[in-house]
Amino acid sequence: MSKVKTDKTGIVSSHDLSLDNDYVRWIHELKQRFRNAQIKAAVKVNSEQLLFNWQLGRDLVSKRAEEKWGKGVVEQVSLDLQAEFPNVKGFSTSNLWYMKKWYQFYEPVLKSEKLQQLVGEIVVTENTRLEQIGTAVEELQQPVGEIGFPMSFSYVPWGHHILIITKCKEVEEALFYLKLVVDKGLSRNALDDYIRSDYYNVSGKALTNFQEKLPVTQGKLAQELLKSNYDLGFVCLSEEYDENDLEDVLEQRMTRFLLELGEGWAFVGRQKEIIISGKTRKIDLLFYHIYLRCYVVLELKVKPFDPEFAGKLNFYVNAVNEFVKRDSDNPTIGLLICKDMDRTEVQLAFQGITTPMGVATYDNVKIKEIQEHLPTTEQIQQQIALAEEEYKLKKEKK
Repeated sequence: MSKVKTDKTGIVSSHDLSLDNDYVRWIHELKQRFRNAQIKAAVKVNSEQLLFNWQLGRDLVSKRAEEKWGKGVVEQVSLDLQAEFPNVKGFSTSNLWYMKKWYQFYEPVLKSEKLQQLVGEIVVTENTRLEQIGTAVEELQQPVGEIGFPMSFSYVPWGHHILIITKCKEVEEALFYLKLVVDKGLSRNALDDYIRSDYYNVSGKALTNFQEKLPVTQGKLAQELLKSNYDLGFVCLSEEYDENDLEDVLEQRMTRFLLELGEGWAFVGRQKEIIISGKTRKIDLLFYHIYLRCYVVLELKVKPFDPEFAGKLNFYVNAVNEFVKRDSDNPTIGLLICKDMDRTEVQLAFQGITTPMGVATYDNVKIKEIQEHLPTTEQIQQQIALAEEEYKLKKEKK
């Protein structure tokens, strides 16, 4: 920072302000104060706009507008508002219909304890994030406002709300995705990807023993991060594929596989070698999870679950704990992904197992069929030869 010299007003600074601790602290406070003001302003604007949308949707329902003024009333309201506010976006007929649908979607459960609880979780999550950057939004502390509007909905953009009520069938599912948007700061496209993958039904649903074998906090997080089923629709294999074939493709398309596994996964290696009592043992796939701060042993099976799989996975998890894990790492987790499973068999197999592990399934592997319909090299050569022969015969006839 340069020195401030005497100017026409006579203001003088005789030293470098970057060395003045009081000045540096003050400037830092000013910058932080302005950032907080920007955040509050942005949230407040979104809050007021969504509150208006909610009120308009509520009015269309409570006033029974279509019965009272005819089926074209929504279109007329749209025209009147656009005429009065020509520079304001959001008053299209379709958007007004979305406002009505939005209110109707949540109206049946506005006073339910479940809505209060889940909406409250959104408030806690977002306020924690805001506190990390030095601010809070007091206006949105109440889960449900006086007019029935869940104020914490204001943390989520309008376009996200439309996507959620359009694609979700139940309120609980919708609230799950609302919280996911707040937790992860999802864009609309990212949210659409999560909904299309049916993340609500598969996230955190893997069959595990984490509750008994891991500390509460780590066990809860680990459970949330594992799916009950993994979509391998990006994989294409021959009809009689085995584990090696599946591993080959997953290694080749590891970036896509990591996206399917979820956030925080880092690939360590395939067929990871561990020397135990002079013998070489190989782990199918070894990962490290950044959020859990632990290794994850992933075993693949292209057939339904068999109880012996649990014993083998337990062995590899213990081996990683003994020979790979560092003191700073949390206990290693095992994940078996197989073609199918019976829950009772898995639960019985877990009894007596001392390591944390889970079992999930996979589906949608594409089977290569096109090769069966393509001609072989010999067939192509024969067709060329026949074509040449026919050409010669036609030429001789001429």
